[in-house]
Amino acid sequence: MTTIRRADERGHADHGWLNSFHTFSFADYYDPRHMGFRSLRVINEDRVAPGGGFPTHRHQNMEIVSYVLEGALEHKDSMGTGSVIRPGDVQRMSAGTGVAHSEYNASKTDGVHFLQIWILPDRSGHTPGYEQKNFPAEEKRGRLRLVASPDGRDGSVAIHQDATIHAGLFDGDERAEHLVAPGRAAWVHVARGSVTLNGERLTAGDAAAVGDKAVLERGDGAEVLVFDLP
Repeated sequence: MTTIRRADERGHADHGWLNSFHTFSFADYYDPRHMGFRSLRVINEDRVAPGGGFPTHRHQNMEIVSYVLEGALEHKDSMGTGSVIRPGDVQRMSAGTGVAHSEYNASKTDGVHFLQIWILPDRSGHTPGYEQKNFPAEEKRGRLRLVASPDGRDGSVAIHQDATIHAGLFDGDERAEHLVAPGRAAWVHVARGSVTLNGERLTAGDAAAVGDKAVLERGDGAEVLVFDLP
């Protein structure tokens, strides 16, 4: 079974320096029907204007994944970590017992477009941690490349939850399948472009809950994330 959530159904906030769409309830957007999906709590599609950004703020007991689509995002945190996240990079910050961080557009002239993803951890009180890895386009072309997992296998970043994230790029006849094990479910998010999922056409910002198998095909500039969740 596939249940679709269209892009225009999401919450929206425009702060001038930040234009944000919320797949699930977040900040001033509240919808009791969309509080997350299993352990996936937040997918925010954020566009930050040149020079704009999120001043230092605090998180705890959350696995936070940043996935940049365009531009460059500068990260600094209370663990002493500082980095710039660019397209192809996946950054994981485990907030655990508590961490403060800031995120700013690293450019004074170009915008940055990224996804901020929050996943509930398997328990509270983990030691805060940080990890960032690059996954070249050729590793995602026409397939689903594992980018996050509980054990960091296949070079993925490691998260404190029995969940995985795969990323893929699809055009034309390129096709991939993701089988969902009994008792689990997948959330498929189209970051950009368009693709057919289980016979349904999805475009940028659309997403779907999948209970058994996700078949991705007939992409047109598609970049897709697949979350496999307990």
